Amino acid sequence: MEFNIRKAERTDKKPVIDILNYYIESSFAAYPEKKAEYSFFDSMKEIARGNSFYVIEASGGQVIGFGLLKKVYAFDVFNRAGEVGYFIKPEYTHRGLGIMLLSVLENDAMALGIETLLASVSSMNPESIAFHLKNGFVECGRFVRIGLKHGKIFDVVWMQKDLK
Repeated sequence: MEFNIRKAERTDKKPVIDILNYYIESSFAAYPEKKAEYSFFDSMKEIARGNSFYVIEASGGQVIGFGLLKKVYAFDVFNRAGEVGYFIKPEYTHRGLGIMLLSVLENDAMALGIETLLASVSSMNPESIAFHLKNGFVECGRFVRIGLKHGKIFDVVWMQKDLK
């Protein structure tokens, strides 16, 4: 099966939010407890830095994942850093798609003058922590026991990767 990474478009609203909602309802990969409304897609497009918002398409045109690059903080003094986030349907993980998407986001980041990437990961998501470690990130901070989802307390782990 072949895959394509392309810029997210308005027509991707439903599949992107459906993927996000899967992770909201079934895991700690997405922080909210309540499903996102389809209008949240517009917010994601707005916060994507430099229009760096992508979907992964399977050969039949089905959207199977998405990712974006956003500001870490609103203040311009932090423009050297960006935060990445991505979600891929579980049946398509472990195929190298996350690495491909991360590479696209890293290229965008470098073109925008970003020298450091950050990722915020739940301590209840060991697969994501392992993915980031495998791809050059290091744990740079941890907010201990600040999250509560589905009745379980978790840490927020910050991962960092230098691009320079």
